[in-house]
Amino acid sequence: MLLHFEMVTKNAKHYLWQNLLKMLQISFIRQNVELVKERLSVKQFGNISLVDIVVALDEQVRKLKVETETLQSALNNASKAIGVLIGKGEKEAAEQKRAEVTAHKTTMQQLNEALILAEKQLQEELIKFPNLPHATVPLGKTPEDNVVVREGGIHPSLPEGSVPHWDLIKKYDLVDFETGAKITGSGFPLYKGKGAKLQRALIQYFLDYNTTAGYTEYLPPLMVNEASAYGTGQLPDKEGQMYHATIDGFYLIPTAEVPITNIYRDEMVKEAELPIKMTAYTPCFRREAGSFGSDVRGLNRVHQFDKVEIIQLVNPADSDAVLIEMVLHVEQLLQALELPYRILRLCGGDMGFASAITYDFEVFSAAQQKWLEVSSVSNFETFQSNRMKIRFKNGDGKTQLVHTLNGSSLALPRIVACLLENNQTAEGIHLPKILHSYFGNSSIN
Repeated sequence: MLLHFEMVTKNAKHYLWQNLLKMLQISFIRQNVELVKERLSVKQFGNISLVDIVVALDEQVRKLKVETETLQSALNNASKAIGVLIGKGEKEAAEQKRAEVTAHKTTMQQLNEALILAEKQLQEELIKFPNLPHATVPLGKTPEDNVVVREGGIHPSLPEGSVPHWDLIKKYDLVDFETGAKITGSGFPLYKGKGAKLQRALIQYFLDYNTTAGYTEYLPPLMVNEASAYGTGQLPDKEGQMYHATIDGFYLIPTAEVPITNIYRDEMVKEAELPIKMTAYTPCFRREAGSFGSDVRGLNRVHQFDKVEIIQLVNPADSDAVLIEMVLHVEQLLQALELPYRILRLCGGDMGFASAITYDFEVFSAAQQKWLEVSSVSNFETFQSNRMKIRFKNGDGKTQLVHTLNGSSLALPRIVACLLENNQTAEGIHLPKILHSYFGNSSIN
């Protein structure tokens, strides 16, 4: 089945991005100042003047490099001249050249120090830029400006007396929030009995579904170092949202995307190996600072949750098609779970820092009468691979950066919430057929 997405138009801007391997490298910014400013404004970036700042810093770096190279040439020539003068017996002239060389070395040291400082300042400013949004990203500032691409599934008619999932959890003794809070703190649920079994069943089903589609399964570390977090764009953007083990400098992962994509950091992959398709189940940890109200009740928003992720490294020429393929992959997963869903194309102001284009999946919570996000599928183009230096050589022998994409397939808490709410009956909670063999039963009673 094909999705009728709005296909990417081959307009001038898109052609430019594809051929220049759109990334926020200084060379791209310098050559496309107005385009970068226009794209950043679509993403509601609040510091457009940063473009002019980095261009000025780049000019300073380039000037210092020219001065350094010119002085190095003069230094080399003066050093050679000393030997020639000594050979001719012109000791006084040789001493003058030695003094000249000494002065050049002092100036060279000063220039090198200035160059190192300028390059450091430039890099510190460059990492503040988010990825530029794709040409098809809608204008907008808030979730209300996102575009509904399509809806699927049937909204259930709940029986009289139906309740939200947090009441069902208590009724069937599936999750113990109070003991989880005692052990750790609020937002760290303790799954038990059939609740733990349902988690395990969903994780196994999701992994089987992904590996059948050609994804290789990994089980990565749950903490990453600073370089890994910078590589995928979590730093500096989401530093306050991650749990930080300060003594060791490690970060608890907010998603498997971080360790899995970093498997190939600083690697030159073979073009024939692309696409590289990876999947992983991990617990995920997010501080969710500032969250409050009805949106955080029950499983709606927690600090630790289970998620299965899919990641692809692809040839840039294929990434638009792969994005649609991954969206279809997640859609079919939700169809198998028999959940009502909708797909949103996020507007510029609601997109993540590293993403060029994102499709969100939401499922309808019948008892709460609201849509809950359960997946984001994103194309990062070269934003992450540029930071991580994940490259390949194309057929012409030219080194290129791969495109990276990932998606939730799926995040469990809100899936569980909707499965419980939408399938509740007087006799118990009837599970979708696809889960019967994984769970070992057709219902929770």
